Amino acid sequence: MGHRGNLCLPVAHSRERCSGRFASSVVRCPYGDQGWDHPNGFGVKGVCVTSPVSGAAYFGTEVREWRTARGMSQRELGELAQYGQQYVAKVEAGERLASLEFAQACDVVFGTPGTFVRLRKRAAKSGGYPTWFEPYVMLEQRATTILSFCSGLVMGMLQTERYAEAVFRKAHPRDTSDEIAEKVARRIKRRQVIAGERPPLLWVILDEGCLRRMVGSADIMREQMGHLASEAESPHIALQVLPFRSGAPATSMGFIVLRFDEQEPDVLYVENPVHGQVIDSAGTVAKAHVTYDRLRADALSPGESLVLIRKVMQEWNS
Repeated sequence: MGHRGNLCLPVAHSRERCSGRFASSVVRCPYGDQGWDHPNGFGVKGVCVTSPVSGAAYFGTEVREWRTARGMSQRELGELAQYGQQYVAKVEAGERLASLEFAQACDVVFGTPGTFVRLRKRAAKSGGYPTWFEPYVMLEQRATTILSFCSGLVMGMLQTERYAEAVFRKAHPRDTSDEIAEKVARRIKRRQVIAGERPPLLWVILDEGCLRRMVGSADIMREQMGHLASEAESPHIALQVLPFRSGAPATSMGFIVLRFDEQEPDVLYVENPVHGQVIDSAGTVAKAHVTYDRLRADALSPGESLVLIRKVMQEWNS
């Protein structure tokens, strides 16, 4: 669910609207006046966005600043720290949170006793998520209602550990086992949102393909279906399945709408192949609500959906 600095992305906030929940700087893209229709059909215009700085990105920026000040290449720093050049590149880009060992090595290389170790400790508290995903994670933790449409895969918050691992291995085939494990751990950690004392209402519409597409293995799918059935018993979680027989869906793209208390407007979260983004344009969010209502109208009831989930779970046994 690459993040290298400024990219032209379809977002909906203007410079004036970016000082509150997102605190990201926004500049007009040279091609933004033309705009484009986002593939989810919400008609979001294009601007150029600088993502908020995550803990991992901040740590990476410091490493890069110290490295360049010393006149070192990434390869030279990697050799001194006993890490590969690609590892250093990922750390500097904020694509992964550096290991404690790497932070310790930086303190030795740069002559900064304990500085990078302490910086990494603070960065780790941010969760280590990709820069572009952190705004959503922070909002998700405060939401009172989460409305999710899953068009191809089960949403991250409801994935089992093995299902998540299979998803990440397919999406990042060149990552090491440790890198995959870190991604899985961060995804599983998001369950804390629905496991707290006052969890939000989580309403999820799953396209039937989410139940029938094999992710990993039949055993993993059977376990995932069992997890969905178990979670559906919670009074705070509603699951509906959009069956194949319902025909063309109101949208083919997955999305999430977050609701908050009465003093804070709803927001929309959408993803493209390389990034995700939070949209707070009132008109765009309103369109998303209408789309969600149409999906909900075509979906099976929660009771019927649970029956189908259990039926598919048995089918994965055969």
